Amino acid sequence: MNHVASSSTRLNRAWPGISLLLLASVFGCGTAPVTPTGEGVPWELAELRANTLSDVRYDFELKIPDSLESPIIGRVTASFNWDDPLGHDVVFDFLHPESRVRAVTANGASIALQAINDHVIVPASGLVLGSNTVILDYVAGDEALNRNEEFLYTLFVPERARFSLPVFDQPNLKARYTLTLDVPEGWTAIANGPLLEQESEGEGLDAENGRLLRFGETEPLPTYLFAFTAGKYEVEEREHNGRTVRMYHREPDADKLTRNRDALFDLHFSALDWLEDYTAIDYPFQKFDFILVPAFQYGGMEHAGAVFYRDRRLLLDESATQNDYLGRASLIAHETAHMWFGDLVTMNWFDDVWMKEVFANFMAAKIVHPSFPEVNHSLRFLLAHHTRAYGIDRTVGANPIRQPLENLNEAGSLYGAIIYNKAPIMMQQLELALGEDQFRDGMREYLDSYRYGNATWTDLVEILDQRLPEDLKEWSKVWVDQPGRPTISAGLTDARDHIEQLEFVQEDPSGASRVWPQAFSAVLGYRDSTVDRTVNLTGASVQLSEVSNLAMPNFILPDGSGQGYAYFRLDDRSREYLMDHLPDLSDATNRGAGWVTLWDAVLEREVEPEAFLDLCLRGLEQEEDEQNLQLIMSYLNPTFWRFLSVEERTGRAKQVEDVLWRGMDNAAATTLKGAFFGTYRTVALSPGAVSRLDQIWRGQLEVSGLQLSEDDRTGLAFDLAVRGVEGWDDILESQGQKIENPDRKARFDFIRPALDNDPGAREAFFESLRDVESRAHEPWVLSALRYLHHPLRAQDSVRFLAPSLELLEETQRTGDIFFPKGWLDASFGGHSSAEAVGVVRVFLDERPDYPHRLRAKILQSSDMLIRAAEISGSD
Repeated sequence: MNHVASSSTRLNRAWPGISLLLLASVFGCGTAPVTPTGEGVPWELAELRANTLSDVRYDFELKIPDSLESPIIGRVTASFNWDDPLGHDVVFDFLHPESRVRAVTANGASIALQAINDHVIVPASGLVLGSNTVILDYVAGDEALNRNEEFLYTLFVPERARFSLPVFDQPNLKARYTLTLDVPEGWTAIANGPLLEQESEGEGLDAENGRLLRFGETEPLPTYLFAFTAGKYEVEEREHNGRTVRMYHREPDADKLTRNRDALFDLHFSALDWLEDYTAIDYPFQKFDFILVPAFQYGGMEHAGAVFYRDRRLLLDESATQNDYLGRASLIAHETAHMWFGDLVTMNWFDDVWMKEVFANFMAAKIVHPSFPEVNHSLRFLLAHHTRAYGIDRTVGANPIRQPLENLNEAGSLYGAIIYNKAPIMMQQLELALGEDQFRDGMREYLDSYRYGNATWTDLVEILDQRLPEDLKEWSKVWVDQPGRPTISAGLTDARDHIEQLEFVQEDPSGASRVWPQAFSAVLGYRDSTVDRTVNLTGASVQLSEVSNLAMPNFILPDGSGQGYAYFRLDDRSREYLMDHLPDLSDATNRGAGWVTLWDAVLEREVEPEAFLDLCLRGLEQEEDEQNLQLIMSYLNPTFWRFLSVEERTGRAKQVEDVLWRGMDNAAATTLKGAFFGTYRTVALSPGAVSRLDQIWRGQLEVSGLQLSEDDRTGLAFDLAVRGVEGWDDILESQGQKIENPDRKARFDFIRPALDNDPGAREAFFESLRDVESRAHEPWVLSALRYLHHPLRAQDSVRFLAPSLELLEETQRTGDIFFPKGWLDASFGGHSSAEAVGVVRVFLDERPDYPHRLRAKILQSSDMLIRAAEISGSD
């Protein structure tokens, strides 16, 4: 039975106790004008519409001119059933309607434009109970259309459809879409629905620009998943199980395309096959295309039938690392999983946005297994999720997985490592508690019950709770509704030469006595062997009686399996042993968990950074697992740049460089050579190492066994410029002239001023970011900021921190920087000084009423800055 929520159940499920009478008191009723109280989409308005509107359909027509200076002209015919016994006006969401809406008709009658707070009001007097049709003629807003000279693409998540189109912009009012595009000659277009016809002239909108393309009606979708792109694209296609899958791209490098093409199709095919089998539901949309978009803001976006990807994430260079290949496969699996988790079944409101992301990431971890049989996937899960989630949950700004949301214009601030990385860890714990089969059957029931509709976390809990003896509602309170992680330690009582008692204790760092029920595998280490024991920590403590009478171990690694979630505090004996012998452990997952645990100890100042650096260098020379090697490199970089003083860093530079260069020379796999070389580039500091980079860029020295791409050489030019080598400007000029791809050339030209050796030029670049149009390409902006705030430039760039913080609210309001933490990380990432810490503290102290979500992002992002200042002794 299809359990798509009705209007009345939708409201009560999401907001118990809210009634139509209360909504009427907020918005007025009858023919009285509706007066939304501000910008964005407040939940009161969204729930009113969810309870009074149904069977929504949009028919969009858009004329796209060949000049960026000319506006895009549009018309939308919106039809819907209206069932409102209190007679509220109907409200469309649209940015700046007073200057953009040209005409409004309701059921064939022209009505005067009523524009209030980025909304268009259609009075109840122009509507009838039952079926209605409203037509709006308008100028489309460029804000969410990402217009470029040769292409454009939409990006409407989370509530940016209203920036460009008049819609009911909320996830729980799904609609069917048809689309007609009039595009310039030589352009093609891709949308959610299938292309039905192309012609030079047509009714409604004449093909003034050259081509008219009509797309068929879609399945029910929320506005954030409605999408199209148009431009000069090339297309490749493959057949799989009777389905034609198309890839659209703008890549002129035929060799790069040939190297990657088959893998891209195969990874999509394997993901589709796996998901159909796991969910027992056939692919739920009419077609499957994917588009490789230059400078796309995210890694990917799961538009039903038309998945958008950032081209650089899928078209890998020959110097790509194992992490690059695994990351690409995971990204493809993630976006494909969204076709079921997020697109077929959509969250009711964006407070549950994490639900679509958790299943996409959790399923992706399973999907990639068959494509990489040589990879340790337990280790992969640990390194992909725990390290990022810990990076938030150890901070004072930590947020819960599920967060309340009053207005959709704040939805962007909900995204981050907690929903992308902690939530899959939580789901893994839930699967361990239920068992794989029971968990899978629960997922099938959930998807089948709410297909093409909306659901909440509570809906899923009710389904899974029937399969679990424990109270899942109580379990989810600490895991889902509250932030943080416990501290777990092992307490050992010995009786001379053997264990008398081993107890694991968890503590709540907040002092609230919370308990995180979880299972993990503890490792007891001996000279030539280890003993693993499962720990089911359902309360504040648990004793492992089965280890009694075992010999006293050299160390205890509380979470050797990497499944648990906590700050696993090592006892002194274990910490000292692992600092001496971690690279010697025989099991790769144990070693990976050990590195993660010791990194926590470094951040808690229980391990000295120079001693940890020594351990990293030994690990790089002994470690055989490529994932662990890249983990060690990821820890070496901040240790070198942020935790050492300038004197210590200068004194250790050559030693670090030599270990990395030897590692590259000795690596058998090209992917590993690429990882060593990439890290060598980032830490190169001594005159000899910088000279070596210069010779490589000039072609005077080859990197044995590694073919460097155009992007690699561009990166080398940037590395040399930021180090201020002689002739840095000529290097940049020469490299820029070698770039033939117009999209990559535009990126190069944008970033170049941030690398200038003249502080005044760098200041001019930063000031340019105050212009919203200069922030149009988020990946470019963040890359440029990282160079601007490189550790070698930190003493000068600290002056940009305060204005960067001041711009944060604006970037959220305009929506050009979707991830606020990305902006902050790029700004803080090169700093470790007391002065930089002071800037953050003054900013927050002077603004006690600063938006709480953005305050939390600042606290999260500045956590490493504060720790670095303390550890390096500069604070």
